[in-house]
Amino acid sequence: METLSIARARLRHRPPTGRPFVYLNAALSADGKLAPPDRRFVPFGSARDHEHLYELRTTADAVLAGARTVDATAVTMTTGGAEYERRRLRLGLKRPLVRVIVTGGGTVNPAAEIFRHRTTPLILLTTGRTRPKQMVILRGLADEVQVFGDDQLDFAAALGWLRREWGVRRLLGEGGGEVNAALLAAGLVDEIHVTLCPVLFGGFKAPTLADGDGFATLAAAAQLKLQARRRVGDEMLLTYRVLKPGPASAGPKVPK
Repeated sequence: METLSIARARLRHRPPTGRPFVYLNAALSADGKLAPPDRRFVPFGSARDHEHLYELRTTADAVLAGARTVDATAVTMTTGGAEYERRRLRLGLKRPLVRVIVTGGGTVNPAAEIFRHRTTPLILLTTGRTRPKQMVILRGLADEVQVFGDDQLDFAAALGWLRREWGVRRLLGEGGGEVNAALLAAGLVDEIHVTLCPVLFGGFKAPTLADGDGFATLAAAAQLKLQARRRVGDEMLLTYRVLKPGPASAGPKVPK
């Protein structure tokens, strides 16, 4: 487990004006995939990678994921247990970890594991495409449901609202690829954590860190600077700072 001094150093990042500091985390195959071509996620990172995920959550006020991510896996987006809760308190984070799910069309699986764990706040962000009947279902699943945007989710407005109404200064994004891409395209990502794992999936249908339409040109692409690297066994833990996000007009759309 990382030291508290490392965690405290991470907390020194000042959030941008009007929104949280946003950092993404993902385990990637050697060819940059999140899952095999059938898009069914199976854990392939080591125990150390899993521990790193909880360490990152320890320094977050909220954690965010797309509806397809929580539908397809047994994730609960909780802190990881009593030890990590104690670490949050030692770091000065006294509020519970807020969990945020993005669903552009309001489609979620009500039987997903995350909805069985209501011990910490659960928020659903959606758009005007969500039908009234589906909105009733969403409101029964979460502590709060908010609409941002008519057709595509307005992440800038949503993150501003999370900062104002829920005091979210640090937001950890955990995918999937289309949500990551939308955040990057909107210029809202500040840092990216990647665990590069010794497995190769292949396949042009396999999901990547940033899915969707992609950036149209190299000039529009998000530019990164390597901040830290550490080898653990056959894995590499990499941290990148985002230097120049691509313009929103050239970026991918939020998943349906």
